[in-house]
Amino acid sequence: MRDVATLLESVGAPPRRPALAAPEIGPWREGNVIPGVWSFEGVEPGLHVCVVALTHGNEIAGAVLLDRWLRSGLRPLAGRLTLVFANLDAFSRFNPEDPTASRFLEEDLNRVWNREVLEGPRRTSELRRARALRPVLDAADVVLDLHSMLWPGDPLFLVGASPEAADLAMQLGAPPLTVADDGHEEGLRLIDYLPPGATSRRGILLEAGWHWEEETAQRMDRVARRLLALTGLLPGAPEEARPETPRLARVVRTITARSPGFRFTRPWCSGEAVPGGTLLARDGALEIRAPEEGCLLVIPNLLPRPGQTALRIAKLEGGS
Repeated sequence: MRDVATLLESVGAPPRRPALAAPEIGPWREGNVIPGVWSFEGVEPGLHVCVVALTHGNEIAGAVLLDRWLRSGLRPLAGRLTLVFANLDAFSRFNPEDPTASRFLEEDLNRVWNREVLEGPRRTSELRRARALRPVLDAADVVLDLHSMLWPGDPLFLVGASPEAADLAMQLGAPPLTVADDGHEEGLRLIDYLPPGATSRRGILLEAGWHWEEETAQRMDRVARRLLALTGLLPGAPEEARPETPRLARVVRTITARSPGFRFTRPWCSGEAVPGGTLLARDGALEIRAPEEGCLLVIPNLLPRPGQTALRIAKLEGGS
């Protein structure tokens, strides 16, 4: 945490000690489908919406939200609502004294959703969990994957190649920025996973704000409830959520770190716009610059390891 703390201090960020306590999810570990998965059917037919927390075991705000929903007895009026505590094993090791250490146990659960990987011979804790969750996700019409952020930046939606997913994120409207990209070189994300026979999927990843903050959990609640209203699972019209005009940006370049010497020229923040040609980072002898005018930086990973995505560079649709 010392390197992380130094970088955060350099951008004027407060210390990253958890302000949000990890929930006690003991009552929910057994599930009513498989461990950590709860599914409820409404009295009317409708869509199947799956809300996923703890894809990364240290991103506890999503688990706080699902715990609150389960304790309150939230149920859909129509369709089916499925709540998933994804990486239970990693979350079990969450320690507020070292809160970045429990992101995963053996590999990133959000990089294993390639069909070849899921059906291949490799065996890890995360792959076992992904294989167990696969039938649950295969049955869903809409997937909302709840995440939070270590580095400073405004909340946003991430979607893959599906135009239907981008349209749904834009309808949600807050946070106002939706970024469409092709994912990571390391492997497919949960939102990129397509069930057998499917050609598209409304999978949306919400980056709701900083890790371990109550505001992040509250933002997840607002977005998820609006999604349930838009998809007809909750009664009544969805609350208006457009403090700003929704914007769609598409990633034009994804930077993957190649060497242990990858260094940004400064601690860039997600959402910053930079002029074309701006020197952003050096990866060994390689200089990495903004490829054109009006580029938007998306979720810089200020301490990337070789093979990890270090930065996505996007352009707003309809101009810069």
